[in-house]
Amino acid sequence: MKISRGKVEEALRGEIAVYALNTGVGLLANVRLEADGIEQMQLNLVRSHCCGVGEPLPEDVVRAMMLIRANILAMGLSGIRPVVAERLCDLLNHGITPVVPMRGSVGASGDLAPLAHMALVLIGEGEAFLSGERKPAAECLKRVGLEPLKLQAKEGISLLNGTQAMLAIGCLQLHDLNELFQSAQIAAALTLQALRGTSAAYDERLHAARPHPGQVHSAASLRELLAGSMRHRSSTSVQDAYCLRCVPQVHGAVWDSLRQAERVFAIELNSATDNPLLLEDDFVSGGNFHGAPLALVLDQLAIAMCQLAGISERRTERLMNPSLNEGLPAFLATKPGVESGLMMAQVTSAALVAEMRVLATPASACSIPTSGNQEDFVSMGMTAALKLMQSVTHCRMVLAIEWLTATRALDFRGDRSVSPMLDAARSAFRVACPEWEGDCVLSGVMADADEFLAKIEWASTLNVPEVAHA
Repeated sequence: MKISRGKVEEALRGEIAVYALNTGVGLLANVRLEADGIEQMQLNLVRSHCCGVGEPLPEDVVRAMMLIRANILAMGLSGIRPVVAERLCDLLNHGITPVVPMRGSVGASGDLAPLAHMALVLIGEGEAFLSGERKPAAECLKRVGLEPLKLQAKEGISLLNGTQAMLAIGCLQLHDLNELFQSAQIAAALTLQALRGTSAAYDERLHAARPHPGQVHSAASLRELLAGSMRHRSSTSVQDAYCLRCVPQVHGAVWDSLRQAERVFAIELNSATDNPLLLEDDFVSGGNFHGAPLALVLDQLAIAMCQLAGISERRTERLMNPSLNEGLPAFLATKPGVESGLMMAQVTSAALVAEMRVLATPASACSIPTSGNQEDFVSMGMTAALKLMQSVTHCRMVLAIEWLTATRALDFRGDRSVSPMLDAARSAFRVACPEWEGDCVLSGVMADADEFLAKIEWASTLNVPEVAHA
């Protein structure tokens, strides 16, 4: 970083125009700056790009943004002083989290508005969270003994150009999605047991004949979850419905999407997304900040969530439908007719899946020109990331409802002949969501089930098969 900074200072003494170093930005790139306006321009960049609106991003997202940005700046290709990256780490270590509004990025030169709000705190302006309280940034810095930074040439633009907001969301959501995949696998296995289905469709030889990695993985996981079950298939049907029989094919496709996202995110986490970059002795202007690689993957994940939630909702409906649920009470009510049972929980599940289908509309296909048509094809990656956040929340609740429905169906069966692993899963779930009789206010029960699935440690305590990362 010190070497590249020296080259920046050398360029400042020269006559060659270097984008965002001694020129304006965007459509103003042809405006040459006087020496006394260079530092002011960097400050103005941060202030003028703070155009975010809406609720603040969650603190874990902003902290991830800061960490990723510090990592990228430390590559030494941006030409900034080391103190800039160090100060981001100082904020992290002192628990200062900038207030960053959710909306305002089109993923063109990266996430300009979110990163500007992050950078604003470095110069002692804007707001931040400290110890759970929202305060002026200057007060937060003073409380922990930090001085505001005075940005020098190239440093404002280097803080703003990049994909760190959409990437932070993507990485954190991917972490949760790995857990949700496990939840979906267990939910499917519980439902199969409750409906007296067969695991014949999970035969290893069948999936070896179509060896998509996710499909093979899902089938193997289901076989392990069902190992030791004393249940036998129903004699009323030759084969199970798709929502049971095709779980490896559907869940497996989701698993493959997760692994593709993991590969893309891993590359982006260690990629220089500034502009221009100092490559050897050349300042090279390019488009590494463009969010297209992430936007496409984020959209794909939202579509994958529709698959995971959609097939789960179909299993839930089958458990409740007296024409399809293998002799279980209608809507799993203790006294059908007098009680509605879980009828409306399935309606909520259907409503969430319907909304997820809207959220799965690809943002990356919806470029809208900005900045005087200089940024004439943008990624909309941040829009894709924000949609994904909502989709993951909805998907978790859809799966929570299936857990509630499948475990209640097994309670009605009244035997303990499920597999040992599924019995352990059901027992752990029952601690969070005890059995009940009669009708009750389901929203509270559903919230408890959702909270259970949201706890990242639960799967490891049950020793369920782990997701094998690529």
